Amino acid sequence: MAGNNFVIEVEKGKDASDGQPSIGPVYRSSFAANGFPAPIPGMESCWDIFRMSVEKYPDNRMLGRRQIVDGKAGKYVWQTYREVYDIVIKVGNSIRSCDVVEGGKCGIYGANCPEWIISMEACNAHGLYCVPLYDTLGAGAVEFIICHAEISIAFVEEKKINELFKTFPASTEHLKTIVSFGKVTPEQKAEAEKHDLKIYPWEEFLQLGENKNYDLPVKKKTDICTIMYTSGTTGDPKGVLISNDSIVTLIAGVKRLLGSVHEQLTMKDVYISYLPLAHIFDRVIEELFISHGASIGFWRGDVKLLVEDIGELKPTIFCAVPRVLDRIYSGLLQKISAGGLLKKKMFDLAYTYKYYNMKKGRKHGEASPICDKIVFSKVKQGLGGNVRLILSGAAPLSTHVEEFLRVVACCHVLQGYGLTESCAGSFVSLPNELSMLGTVGPPVPNIDVRLESVPEMNYDALASTPRGEICIKGNTLFSGYYKREDLTREVLIDGWFHTGDIGEWQPNGSMKIIDRKKNIFKLSQGEYVAVENLENIYGLVSAIDSIWIYGNSFESFLVAVVNPNKEALESWAADNNVSGDFESLCQNPKAKEFILGELAKTGKEKKLKGFEFIKAVHLDPMPFDMERDLLTPTYKKKRPQLLKYYQSVIDEMYKSANKPNA
Repeated sequence: MAGNNFVIEVEKGKDASDGQPSIGPVYRSSFAANGFPAPIPGMESCWDIFRMSVEKYPDNRMLGRRQIVDGKAGKYVWQTYREVYDIVIKVGNSIRSCDVVEGGKCGIYGANCPEWIISMEACNAHGLYCVPLYDTLGAGAVEFIICHAEISIAFVEEKKINELFKTFPASTEHLKTIVSFGKVTPEQKAEAEKHDLKIYPWEEFLQLGENKNYDLPVKKKTDICTIMYTSGTTGDPKGVLISNDSIVTLIAGVKRLLGSVHEQLTMKDVYISYLPLAHIFDRVIEELFISHGASIGFWRGDVKLLVEDIGELKPTIFCAVPRVLDRIYSGLLQKISAGGLLKKKMFDLAYTYKYYNMKKGRKHGEASPICDKIVFSKVKQGLGGNVRLILSGAAPLSTHVEEFLRVVACCHVLQGYGLTESCAGSFVSLPNELSMLGTVGPPVPNIDVRLESVPEMNYDALASTPRGEICIKGNTLFSGYYKREDLTREVLIDGWFHTGDIGEWQPNGSMKIIDRKKNIFKLSQGEYVAVENLENIYGLVSAIDSIWIYGNSFESFLVAVVNPNKEALESWAADNNVSGDFESLCQNPKAKEFILGELAKTGKEKKLKGFEFIKAVHLDPMPFDMERDLLTPTYKKKRPQLLKYYQSVIDEMYKSANKPNA
């Protein structure tokens, strides 16, 4: 990768030997050319992140929520860093008065809110393991986590209390105290007492430690601050042990990165907290904001009201998962179509002109200020008017959506990549670098990265276009899986974390995720199919929203279940005089032919091999979702569950397609 500006080589690659695959060179961010950035002196733990900001910015707005008056949401009401600190100290004393000692496990269950962060900071203060509980990991996950992590105290959103009760009696072996973020009903009190548990409403709990003062233990970098359970696509959730060092190191790296591209955070920045704090992505972003004395405003917990909350808060940084950005994209397209022919023409012209200038190397703000003012400013206003950075993570963002938003959102749109095990952001694309479209950018300047060849999938880390499994080394890595040393040994080898994702280095030093190591199967004629790569290619078809491709070693061809795009299918039906609502169109053989044709066009354009073409489709009007256990909380497809759910559909497709003359 000679001649690129974004990574430097720190170690040569190695040829295959002793049955081990070949290994590509080790690279790191060029922003770390003189070594990785050291954390701020005195910042050893997550508690220090908060404590130092309280000392430095006591009167800054820290946590805000909308005031509800007569059922209507009003302005954001704020607590300062000093006010939050005072409550955190009270909560910490109250926790300790419940016989929870250093190293104890504290669960937090519910939607993001100020009390979530306050409870987390109380854990940080007293050296407790903060263990987020969340039910999107599937039925029984909350019970599994409480028992596996041996949680003795749990903070719970008011409306989740009854969900928590469903884990009784199994969880009561460890669980002794429940604290509601709000109120507790007499029935709930009786239910808890029946199982010898104490349950407190928030205000009452704060008084428990009133006249008590517990010393704060000395925290070390190596201490675990949180156990974050991640959904495996199969099997039980795994408890990822994250140390203070991981989070503090990550913050130092992100700070260096943002400073290097002149996008530093300041205490004036505002963040909208709506992505689950139970995931590492949101947790580290909020820690980053706290470290700068910036403000965090919480949403009301309803996705339909998110845009309204954004309009009121006017955030400067917006983090999103692709699904949210896909919704924004579809909504904008609908508005443009509904605006009439003239407006659409004007929009298309402005878009083409600005994109052309951006491709020539102009920064997004300088590519066409007039188009921004006349045409695109409405998009910016839709996100409150102040957003300067949109960061997408947790799953791949479609290239067409990323390109569109880079042009029309009047801010930087960056795509990142990381795992819970790597403490979130390990790669992130850079502002004003259009060549990074469709990639996750270069490494963050606190890790080393190399690719490892995967011969059975024909990925060679030493080829002229290096491809292989992404491996990461550095202090942001996790300390292992809780009580699962066997699984830890599988993925952490000689300090290198094996991500299971297949990457391809780009000439400019950015990384493109192209496949998943385990998502590979063999067709009956012996051909291997890398299914994730194919889904990414077919995902470019604008007439579909999502696709799951299936094949096995007893069949010679692929079939797929598709979530068609409602507007595209209805517009095709209108043009072809096919009647019926969206659901009946999905049953229509002509509609299936149309979608198959669109998939085939893309297959030809991308020069796919014959066996990579899809021979039959089933159209499901209902998107793949977590409710039916078809997706993980980060929107990755659960392939075994998808197969189980659609088994009869798959069988039928193979049966029909295998019929003579089919």
